[in-house]
Amino acid sequence: MTFRIYDTATRSLRDFTPVREGHASIYLCGATPQALPHIGHVRSGVAFDILRRWLLAKGLDVAYVRNVTDIDDKILTKAAENNRPWWEWVSTYEREFTWAYDQLGVLPPSVEPRATGHVTQMVTYMERLIERGFAYATEDGSVYFDVDAWVKSPDGDYGHLSGNRVEEMEQGEPDSRGKRSPKDFALWKSAKAGEPSWPTPWGDGRPGWHLECSAMATYYLGPQFDIHCGGLDLQFPHHENEIAQSHAAGDPFANYWIHNHWVTMAGEKMSKSLGNVLSVPHILSLVRPVELRYYLGSAHYRSVLEYSEESLLEAAAGYRRIESFLNRALDSLGEVPVGEPTEAFVAAMDEDLAVPRALAEIHRAVTEGNKALGASDAESAAALAASARAMAEALGIDPLSEQWRETGAGASDAAIAALDVLIGEQLRLRATAREEKDWAVADAVRDRLTEAGVEVTDTADGPQWSLRDQ
Repeated sequence: MTFRIYDTATRSLRDFTPVREGHASIYLCGATPQALPHIGHVRSGVAFDILRRWLLAKGLDVAYVRNVTDIDDKILTKAAENNRPWWEWVSTYEREFTWAYDQLGVLPPSVEPRATGHVTQMVTYMERLIERGFAYATEDGSVYFDVDAWVKSPDGDYGHLSGNRVEEMEQGEPDSRGKRSPKDFALWKSAKAGEPSWPTPWGDGRPGWHLECSAMATYYLGPQFDIHCGGLDLQFPHHENEIAQSHAAGDPFANYWIHNHWVTMAGEKMSKSLGNVLSVPHILSLVRPVELRYYLGSAHYRSVLEYSEESLLEAAAGYRRIESFLNRALDSLGEVPVGEPTEAFVAAMDEDLAVPRALAEIHRAVTEGNKALGASDAESAAALAASARAMAEALGIDPLSEQWRETGAGASDAAIAALDVLIGEQLRLRATAREEKDWAVADAVRDRLTEAGVEVTDTADGPQWSLRDQ
């Protein structure tokens, strides 16, 4: 089946056809590190890590660029409020984002460019836009993109990504001397006292947010590449402006635009301004990193993920059911190689990364696999376990992978060992009762275990237990 992805620009599911056969090129708008990352930030990282993993699973060579916006009004404000150098402030929180991505098993990008390292490419981009009549410099040394000039041009497509009307599109930027229209957006901001600046032909200053990404994306991936990713809130103004300046400069830019939805609390988008932020370190005090990854990836990437501690813990329990089965299969079979995903799983993933359906297929294999283990059907159990591993691996949550066995297994193994002692004692009590034909006690033991979510299977080798797949 052909991989299909929802393209925001056309508002349709489209077959994925890469620019270059056998190769996929992806640009993700990464972090603006100004504070601790919250789960709303890293949902994007997990969602598009799943995209990357699926393209890899389909045999494509993937170039994955995730930038860091390391110069920004918010960074400068936060650093000043805390009396710290801006470069130290941004570096401190960039490390926090990297730590969070690593904790959640997000694959490192092919390259992670920083805006301040690409001023040369930005200057070249502005020169191209000015030469083509779509940008202008002001008296104070700022450079603006001329929205009206682009809209009036034969190729002008401003507003097609976000669906906004041009006359209603306000940039949210302060007007400055020489700016022609409130619709125009800054490509370059003239130097201000106490702020960092870099030299350009028009004067010292610092980059505009939108220009940074166009310059970095095309520098690493070329003037035309496959997929541009980011959060839903970036459609306007950021991505709309990226498209405008890139197309105006003559670059085809991204063929597909993919946006993930928000994490919300009480129906509101998670943000620092709302005071409802949940940092990654805090959430990781409640669940293991792989369980948080499972949770963040469990909803469709285009759906709202409404956070609650109850839903987080339910997701963690769902992951542990997969983990319990594969550990049980490993103990019983001696080894569990990575097999092949089922057709149903492939069909789900090929249809716009339908992870909820894909997870349902994994849990179906887990349920059938537990039954096979209980029936001592080693052949069926082995096939189902190998398939479950392949499917979990595609989502980055394979419990038997090197990362999760090393970083996640300690607490789990200790818990399983403790459960084994406690449940083993109950099973011995049940066995004694059955030998003495005390069926009331034997049934009571089994009922208690069932209430606790423990499934007992009587086999030729004695009773075996597992946590029930619900």
